[in-house]
Amino acid sequence: MAFQVSPGVQVQEIDATNVIPAVSSSTGAYCGHFGWGPAEEVTTVTSQKGLVDIFGEPASTNIAAEHFYPAALFLDYGIDLKVVRIATTNMVNATTTSGQSLLIKNLTHYRNNYNTGSAAVGNYGARCAGDLGNSLKIQVCGGADAFADANVTTTDATSSLGGTSIEVAAGEKFIVGDIITAIGSDTTRYKISAIAFDSGSTGAATVTIAQEDDSTQGLAAAVSSGANVSREWEFANQFNKAPGTSTYASGRASAGANDEMHIIVLDEDGDFTGTPNSVLERFEAVSKASDAKDDFGATNYYVTVIENQSEYVFWLDHSSTMTSAGSAAAGVTFGTGTLPDNLSFTNGSDGRQPTTGQKITAWDTHFGSADNEDISLLISGSNQADNGSGSVVETRAEATSYYNQLMNIAEDRKDCVVFFSPIKSDCVDAGTSAATNVKTTADTLNSSSYASMSSNWLYIYDRYNDRYAWVPDNGAVAGLCARADYTNDAWFSPAGFNRGQIFGVTKLAFNPTQADRDTLYKARVNPVVTFPGQGTLLYGDKTLLSNAGSAFSRINVRRLFIVLEKAIATSAKFQLFEFNDSFTRANFRAAVEPFLRQVQGRRGIYDYQVICDETNNTPAVIDSSQFVASIFVKPARSINFITLTFVASRSGVDFEELYGQLTGAAESSV
Repeated sequence: MAFQVSPGVQVQEIDATNVIPAVSSSTGAYCGHFGWGPAEEVTTVTSQKGLVDIFGEPASTNIAAEHFYPAALFLDYGIDLKVVRIATTNMVNATTTSGQSLLIKNLTHYRNNYNTGSAAVGNYGARCAGDLGNSLKIQVCGGADAFADANVTTTDATSSLGGTSIEVAAGEKFIVGDIITAIGSDTTRYKISAIAFDSGSTGAATVTIAQEDDSTQGLAAAVSSGANVSREWEFANQFNKAPGTSTYASGRASAGANDEMHIIVLDEDGDFTGTPNSVLERFEAVSKASDAKDDFGATNYYVTVIENQSEYVFWLDHSSTMTSAGSAAAGVTFGTGTLPDNLSFTNGSDGRQPTTGQKITAWDTHFGSADNEDISLLISGSNQADNGSGSVVETRAEATSYYNQLMNIAEDRKDCVVFFSPIKSDCVDAGTSAATNVKTTADTLNSSSYASMSSNWLYIYDRYNDRYAWVPDNGAVAGLCARADYTNDAWFSPAGFNRGQIFGVTKLAFNPTQADRDTLYKARVNPVVTFPGQGTLLYGDKTLLSNAGSAFSRINVRRLFIVLEKAIATSAKFQLFEFNDSFTRANFRAAVEPFLRQVQGRRGIYDYQVICDETNNTPAVIDSSQFVASIFVKPARSINFITLTFVASRSGVDFEELYGQLTGAAESSV
């Protein structure tokens, strides 16, 4: 405040309204192997449908289900999952150039490496790597003649009524799928199913046809030798008119011409939609001119439109049929082509299964730092891995190495919990040794309150492939934590009959008996149990902390402290670079204490105390530019054991006297 020499009033504002912000405690994270979708980037998914839309349905293999369903099961309970598709060995995008091996991980990778054109990789590539891209087909109609043309072909032989082929003269061009109509009284539309050229693509040819509306019927009338026919692009009815010259090009200096083109992306094999040759997307009257704009001033250059709008393909280079494509519009006459480009995609591959190293690299790269992604629940997924030579292996050493490294990430972050399942062979078809096997695996894991291990694998219906599959339970257990957040709070246990119900389970790999549950619980493993008539439950809430007496041996306490620490630390950032004086300390207490009171009222803690004054902010602390607050809390504990004592008494006995005797006897026996 400025010093005043003469009397006056100055106004000063002080903001003492700081509050503790709400923090997320239900956001999941998952790194897995999928058949579609962007690779090596974080994508947020909010539903199982969204997961399928972005990353595709699982293939009909056990290992595909093991990767897909941990994420899918989480989304049955939670609505916020950050997914990374791991880029694995031999994973490549399908392209329109046969034999081309090309990996485009995601849009950023494309923009950094491929959006300026490269003839070596072909004209178009699948948007995502994987086998699924081999189902794609793209047709590009570059001008009016390619769109439709009358009187372009003459027959050199007579085709009779009902005939299924027409012989055409050399030099005339069609593509499979074209619609042709005979000139004259026959106005029936015929679709071309095959073309056999005598010599090269411009020789005389036999064109196989059938009626468009009835593929079992041939010619409705005989076609005389020398008759003319007209052709039309198969997808002409998808567009309002033939491509021509855009308003933008015609308005440039020296007037450009023939810049427009139509593009159709097809599901050639039906792998995306279930129906072969379904239209996936269409781009109407986009321009070959690099500077083209639409009527609203947005770019209309076909390369950029595909880059920004297509869900299925990337542009890689101009077709040789597109004269001057990529030039500015002014004064340029663009080639129109005589036929649409008709390009199928090949050579796409899902790649091998991820190695343990590839999985850990993905986790560390995308979720290793709390500064990069805000997450709370890490889903370990499948423990099977590629051995580096193309074979899928499942060993305890490989799985526990993966688990311990993933646990280290959670320990370093200190704001999330990672969820593990036993290895598949521990419990699937393991008989009476299942519980012992699971314990053996758990014994190899590090001690940590930032990790939780459940006991089972789930046999579920794979609705995408009409089959049943074994999948690890960690995605469902993490989902229970997310659901507990929505129904109660993060500090409520996700286990038991109230919040621990796991849905959609046909059977468990093994159903732990009481003795099995004792074995598992002593080994820090939370049993997943089916009780007849009562459902399948998570029946424990331990963390992997070895110290069973610690409050942090329970997942609800660990998640309580994650919420408290995250929220209060976020608020404390606003004290940075302020003065360490009584006002700042009081301001901090004024924010934290009401927050803790709220948590107490919502049953998260029994009691609390905040000390932030001159006792812990001594002159030495202040002089070292530090600020110290001590926050004491008594966390609420979940009930793990219930004792019910039933007493039969004689008539006339006073219950209060009897209870006193029983209580005294119990105390003396301790």
